Amino acid sequence: MRVAVVGAGLAGLTAAARLTEAGAEVTVLEARDRVGGRTHGIEVAPGSWADAGAAYLGDRHTRLTELMSELDLKATPTGMVGDSRFELGHGADTRHGRFPPLNAVALGDLFDRLADVTATIRADAPWLTPDAAALDATTAAEWLENGLPHPDARLFFPLFLGEMMAADPADVSVLHMAFYLRSGGGIRYLNAFEGGAQQDRVDGGAHQICERLAVNLDVRLGQPVRSIESTDGGVTVTTDSGPHRADAVVVAIPPVLADAIDIRPRPAVPRSTERTAPGCAVKVHIIYPAPLWRDHGLSGWSVNAYGPLLSTVDDSPTDGPGVLTGFVTGTEAHRFAALPAAERRAAAVAQADRLFPFLPEPIGFHVTDWVGDEFSRGCYAALFGPGDWTRLGPTLTERHHRVHWAGTETSTEFFGLMEGAIRSGHRVAAEILTLY
Repeated sequence: MRVAVVGAGLAGLTAAARLTEAGAEVTVLEARDRVGGRTHGIEVAPGSWADAGAAYLGDRHTRLTELMSELDLKATPTGMVGDSRFELGHGADTRHGRFPPLNAVALGDLFDRLADVTATIRADAPWLTPDAAALDATTAAEWLENGLPHPDARLFFPLFLGEMMAADPADVSVLHMAFYLRSGGGIRYLNAFEGGAQQDRVDGGAHQICERLAVNLDVRLGQPVRSIESTDGGVTVTTDSGPHRADAVVVAIPPVLADAIDIRPRPAVPRSTERTAPGCAVKVHIIYPAPLWRDHGLSGWSVNAYGPLLSTVDDSPTDGPGVLTGFVTGTEAHRFAALPAAERRAAAVAQADRLFPFLPEPIGFHVTDWVGDEFSRGCYAALFGPGDWTRLGPTLTERHHRVHWAGTETSTEFFGLMEGAIRSGHRVAAEILTLY
């Protein structure tokens, strides 16, 4: 059996590895000049790496931790020892723990309402949730406007959604927001470091997972797929270098990119709509000689009402320089990405200096713009807008002739996370091995 896999990210390579182990002849076609998809490493000092893309994992991410063990990769804790910093409109403030200096009753009401709507979602099939049509027709911004009048709740909600989903509230439906939170293990788990979804990082960088998976696979780089033609006798996948013939094809790329491929016969339902938005994330790494904030009793964590860095975290390698990672999300991501490089650096460093005024001039600075990335179209994952789940959900994993679908956006378990991508690869491999 011959299988072509479109996309050398976690989903595509996981599927390719499973199929190869089962005896299939697999060719992986990747548009980029590297493997990894939305995992990507940046060398911040000789031998020291930071995650420019997906980074964090927790104890419920069992397929990911199993794969890391198979590849001889280890986890390292995300450093969160020390106080947090907040800039929420009244100057910089230092607090113990991660609860922001805002009205506790208002934030409690916000999280109670989020928990209530999340609890109603049918995680395995969100489009079958009771009242799905109404939830899918309403944006998260409208949900906030209609039910949460307190200014502190309105201030914090987009910051929370940006951190959790890299989303602007106007871009996603309430159904998608609540499903994302439910799929990822719930608000408390997704938002937590110790004991939660952000507890650990891959020691040396998450990009190593795909690099090690690819070693024993036939991966062709620089091969964007232009067309896929499926017939009773097989499938032809065409790149700029020519056709590749197979018995089945796995399309393991984001929905908007999948729709850009000329698939014949054309699927009756697309992979995305005009309301499907890119995950709005730009990741900034500011490099210092050491994680100096720790010397001042600070964790490096901050939450900020104004950009560009809406949150920061200490991502310093175990043995290496200090790495302060800044997340630029939502509407701010589009604005920041459009700035000239010198202005981006000046704005980000100036904000880091306000938050941590003892810091020296950085020794390195890196920006990874996922919004403008040609072969990702956003990160952490595609954002399903109003109407998307009720229209697209029922066919997200339904094969189309000899075309099969993978990617974190096809997983109803840990959607948008590395764990979801890996589970989708396992699912599609099992599907193909059963059918052919």
